[in-house]
Amino acid sequence: MPFLRFLPQATNINFVGLRYFAFAIDGLLLAATIFSIAWQGFNLGIDFTGGVEMEVKSAHVIDIGKVREDVKGLGFGESTLQYIGSGQCDVPVNSCVLIRIQPKPGQNDGAVAPAIKDKLGAGFSIRSTSVVGPAVSQELFHAGVLATLLAILAIAIWVAFRFEWQYGIAAAVATGHDVLVTAGLFSVLHLEFGLTSIAALLTLAGYSINDTVVVFDRIRENRRKYKRMGLGDLINLSTNQMLTRTILTSALTATSIVPLYFFGGPALADFSGPILFGIVVGTFSSVYVAAALLLYLPAPAGTVEGPAAANAAS
Repeated sequence: MPFLRFLPQATNINFVGLRYFAFAIDGLLLAATIFSIAWQGFNLGIDFTGGVEMEVKSAHVIDIGKVREDVKGLGFGESTLQYIGSGQCDVPVNSCVLIRIQPKPGQNDGAVAPAIKDKLGAGFSIRSTSVVGPAVSQELFHAGVLATLLAILAIAIWVAFRFEWQYGIAAAVATGHDVLVTAGLFSVLHLEFGLTSIAALLTLAGYSINDTVVVFDRIRENRRKYKRMGLGDLINLSTNQMLTRTILTSALTATSIVPLYFFGGPALADFSGPILFGIVVGTFSSVYVAAALLLYLPAPAGTVEGPAAANAAS
């Protein structure tokens, strides 16, 4: 419908010529990420540091805000609370809560559950209690990091198989960049980094490669159509052709995440916030970085220009 076309259908932006500006922005983001991770590391959550996990239920709907304040008032360490779905808890909706407590050094893990039970009162009962030890939590952290790295490697292998090896390398660098910079956001803002954060990074990796593959596919299609066109011009043409699609996809995805960030509570904010940031970074790298990296690799088969293609488009 014409009235929905609020973005230009055809653009003529010299993305290859602007690649140094894009690389500079990426360089600053990467520098801030590496400095923050090296200087202050991550604010590891209970999943990765150990702690006490409890499932608490009530016969009535639980005011999770009040319960959160009651738990904080006990003086234990960091705590997170979230509702458990009705399918996992045999009570009405929002009547079962998962509480995670990270006791401070010197505090007894065994004292957490009785203290919370006394604070909440007779209207609550404890369904289960478990203690996550430091060894298990460190194993979870290493497994989460390994899963993220393997996901990026698997994406690169798939892209290399689906296209050519040059595209696989460019996809791995671009996707790894997006994941690393988003992980850096957790460090810079000192957000809690737990299993939910790993899920956010894996989600972002899948989302980021989607836009990159769309641009790569159009480059391959245009290579067959314009056999004498240089690689730099092919990149500009293909990226401009897919620009509206990329922006609309990112905007619509972000629109669905925004309500989770503002109305989903603290538990979802630590997930949706980095996802929103990652969408912006991923869109930027898909448009300006991923395809431009092809200029610095041996020319894919069927292209006129190789690494020196920059001089025609800069």
